[in-house]
This record gives sequence, structure tokens and C-alpha cells, in this order.
Amino acid sequence: MNWLAIGVTVKLATLTSLILVAIGLPLAYWLSFSRWRWKFLVESVVALPLVLPPTVLGFYILVAIGPHSPIGRSYAALVGHSLPFTFEGLLFASILYSLPFAVQPFASVFGQVDRRLIEASWTLGQSRLKTFVKLIVPLSAAGIVTGAVLSFAHTLGEFGVVLMVGGNIEGVTRTVSIDIYDEVQSLNYAGAAKTALFLLVISYAVLLGVYAMNRKVWAVWPQK
Repeated sequence: MNWLAIGVTVKLATLTSLILVAIGLPLAYWLSFSRWRWKFLVESVVALPLVLPPTVLGFYILVAIGPHSPIGRSYAALVGHSLPFTFEGLLFASILYSLPFAVQPFASVFGQVDRRLIEASWTLGQSRLKTFVKLIVPLSAAGIVTGAVLSFAHTLGEFGVVLMVGGNIEGVTRTVSIDIYDEVQSLNYAGAAKTALFLLVISYAVLLGVYAMNRKVWAVWPQK
């Protein structure tokens, strides 16, 4: 197995899930409690990676962070190199690609918090920020963990977006999914099978932990 590719993949998935928790919590809070009548436009943008082909999303991200774009030029002027085909560019793309896998569980569990408790906190003089940190987040802990773990697991298996934005640079942007593809292309089915089995076991273990920890949120059938 290519342990270098595995290390890049785990690093990418970990950073993606951590960043998504940081940016996904306030976004999900706004989506859950905002009364803005046009917020469905934002919800649609957040959910777009669920239905958009990864190669299409990867292409637009590549154009958006390219050297001729405002983002690309600003980043190159700041750090001295462009974003495409770097780990940083790959991380940026992974955050956008896995965004709905974090935000939607967060928003769903926020919506389940009893509004009377929130209003009681406000009545007692607590600010919205303190109410969010001390009341909403603890009551939503299981859903928050679920969103973080799902975004981690989803990043582990990325292929189309990774290939479009990061390319296939050993030790930098070469992930497990690309390594499996390369092994198959070179007819090394034994090596591909070992890496694929490793990824399967890790992904299943992650999802098994989510289901075991948070059955009420994700159970298909109501529990008796």
C-alpha cells in the first residue's frame, strides 16, 4: 500500500472536517434560525455539491482559484505560488465539496432544539452567542459530531474534485482514491485491492461509529 498517499488523505480529511466545523456551525445556525425569505437560495448553493458532478465542480473551482482569477492572483501575491495543484488548493476544493455533509446535519439538529429553551435563555439576559455556545451546541452535540465525521468520511473517497484541482503529485496531492485508480491503470489489481480494502474498512468503521453513537438521528426505522 502507498502509505504516503494514505497520509495525505488522512491529513486532508482531518483538516477538511475541522474547518467545516468552524465555518459550518455559524452557517447552519443562520440557516436554522434566520427568517430571511430568500435564504433558500443559500440552502441551494450549500446543497449543490450533492447533485453536481465532481468533475464539473472541480473545473469551476479550478477556474475560480486559477492564476487569472482574483482569488488566484491574491493568493499568489501573498504566498508566492498559485493554488491549483497544491495541497492548499486541494483543501479548499475539499471544503466546498464536503460542505453539505457538515452543514445539513448541523442545521437539522439545530432545528430540533426546543425554541422555548432558547427564548428562556434570551429572557434571562443571555446573548445570542452565549445561548448558542452554552445551550444550542451542547444539546446538538451528537448531530455536530455526525456532521464532522460524515465530512471526514466523504473526503476520504474523493476522486473527481481531487484529480481536477490537485492533480496527482506524489506526497502532495496524490490521495488514496487516485492511487487505486493508478494501480488499476497499471494492471496491478492486487495492490489496488489491498488499498481499496483498507479504505473500505476505514470508511465502514467511521460510519459504524456514527450509527452506533447517534442512532436516533440517522435511524431509518423508528425505534420501539
